[in-house]
Amino acid sequence: MRFFILCFLLSSVSMFSQEDLLAKEYYKNGEFEKALSAYQDLYRKSSNNNAYFLELIKTHQQLEQLDQAETLLIKQMERIIYPALYVELGYNYQLKDNLETANLNYNKAITYIDENPNYAFSVGKFFENRSLLDQAVTTYEKAMAIKPELNFNIQLARIYGEQGNVEKMFFSYLEFIGSNSSYLNTIKRAMSDFITENPENENNILLRRVLLKKVQEEPNLLWNELLSWLFIQQKDYNKAFAQEKAIFNRQPESLSRIEELAFIAMNDDAFDVAKNIFNYLAETAQNPDVQIGAHYNLLQIDLKTQTDIKAIESTYLELFRTFGTTRQTIKLQIAYAHFLAFYKHDPLAADLFLKESLKLPISDLEEGQVKLELGAILVLQEKFNEALIYFTQIQRNLKNSTLAQEARFKVAQTSYYKGDFKWAESQLKILKSSTSQLIANDALDLMLLITDNKFEDSTQAGLTLYAKADLMAFQNKPNEAISILNTVLENYKGQSIEAQALYKQGQLFEANKQYEKAETNYQMIVVNFKDGILADDAYFALAELYEKHLQNPQKAKEFYEQIIFNHQDSIFFVEARKRFRELRGDAVN
Repeated sequence: MRFFILCFLLSSVSMFSQEDLLAKEYYKNGEFEKALSAYQDLYRKSSNNNAYFLELIKTHQQLEQLDQAETLLIKQMERIIYPALYVELGYNYQLKDNLETANLNYNKAITYIDENPNYAFSVGKFFENRSLLDQAVTTYEKAMAIKPELNFNIQLARIYGEQGNVEKMFFSYLEFIGSNSSYLNTIKRAMSDFITENPENENNILLRRVLLKKVQEEPNLLWNELLSWLFIQQKDYNKAFAQEKAIFNRQPESLSRIEELAFIAMNDDAFDVAKNIFNYLAETAQNPDVQIGAHYNLLQIDLKTQTDIKAIESTYLELFRTFGTTRQTIKLQIAYAHFLAFYKHDPLAADLFLKESLKLPISDLEEGQVKLELGAILVLQEKFNEALIYFTQIQRNLKNSTLAQEARFKVAQTSYYKGDFKWAESQLKILKSSTSQLIANDALDLMLLITDNKFEDSTQAGLTLYAKADLMAFQNKPNEAISILNTVLENYKGQSIEAQALYKQGQLFEANKQYEKAETNYQMIVVNFKDGILADDAYFALAELYEKHLQNPQKAKEFYEQIIFNHQDSIFFVEARKRFRELRGDAVN
């Protein structure tokens, strides 16, 4: 018997859900007569279902059957005490252009808050649903005044935002997270819709003012954290650093937030600020790993900004004297070997140094990282077969790891450098589905380069020459690479390899700070190869060039716009749209 009862209940629920979906579909499609009939049936079968009743009212109103809606509302209000229905009745009078009676009902709904402040949840929501925002504000504020433990600040913030009262919106958001700090990231996302990178933007100034007032009034590190977040959005990393130090001085538990800020600044090429922060970490941290990591990143910045190779090497050696050449400094050792090979141009010394590192009691993963760098140094020397041995060992010893996938890519890349395009292509096909999106993208780019050119040129002479230039770029010999690419451009005009050579050469020109030459190369791609696979790359490169180096934001906007309207499937689409809106002065999340 129980089984039959259960089956009956389940079939009833299923029937109701299907009828409900059908009614919603009618309403959504504007078939209000059908929706009315469906909701009447549903309400008849379930008269205590408030959702069906309200949908029935809305459908009558869509059909301008306002008297019927009024009658239903009055009957329902005689049956149950539900103050929010006064909002619906008031709105029904408003639709009849009877504003006086509408306001009487709105005020009656709000009056119930005196009796029970908890009514504000439904009354306020009903006002919001009908876009009666002033009445919703009155409802929420009154309820909080009567019962302070109620927190409607999130609702108020949303309404103030819709009304354009940004200062009140910010204040309400801050009031909310003052007692609900777990919602911090949600509130950051909401506020980020109203601010920009420009510190002089009116909304930025308002938020900064509200936060500074909070800092003065309440000793809560949350406000310092939000000030730091605001300064980061504005790329004012020095001010963010000041806030982060204030937080750490009061809560010296972890330097992770300051470390994260250092990486943000470094990745945004704000090298001076990043160096200040990493120096602070090196001096302040008690943990040797944090100290070593800070010194490691300081050296990475020096390699990008300094030309004194001897001074950089001296710093490496001093660090090894301080911290030793142990497992703890293995990342620093790999970086030093890379420096010796690619910057000091002493690959033999680098090779010997890393082979000593392999003798240390390191983990399999660390051994794989050392071997990956050893392989790169061998490629630098064009000892391709020896390099392939190391890369293959990593794949065998660390199966299915990200490092193994990176090693497989290095196998493909090395095979490509040595002209074995068929083997390179076979490895790249496997990597297209790599769990690392970065490796997958690199693999796809290299595979497209090979496949696009192998059919066009059966001898693959142009691709072989291009691969040689690519190798020179890898070997940190940009001028030699540029020279070889000139040969490609002279001998293979009109072929797809020409676009690749123009793009690669443009990147090398940029790295050499020859921005006008880079501009010429990218322009040639968008003019002569606008339907090719590199068109969106060239548009984005031009846009960034004009924005960051040639100080022509108007031109930058034009090229970002090309991606937005003509290359919606581009991997640059999202970033291009964001940059375009920022240059236009929009508030961008």
